[in-house]
Amino acid sequence: MGLKLPNAWGLFDMSGNVWEWCEDGYDENYYSKSPEKDPVNNQSKEFKVLRGGSWNFIPRIVRSAIRLRLTPDNRGDGLGFRVARTLYR
Repeated sequence: MGLKLPNAWGLFDMSGNVWEWCEDGYDENYYSKSPEKDPVNNQSKEFKVLRGGSWNFIPRIVRSAIRLRLTPDNRGDGLGFRVARTLYR
């Protein structure tokens, strides 16, 4: 199990490992025009969202609310993704 309490979605230890690639396309103004609950932006194809910060960034920006944009062909030791699964009952 995780070392910290789970977040609102029941996930543990989400911050500080690597910037996590997200499926969402990047749009600087998306949240001003998106649904309030669980918005998904599949409009942008050029840039993808990265969230969370990584081990090689200052602690102040290591949080899930921080977003970066990169083209999907970028690679680096501070970029990655989180493997997750859904439990069906």
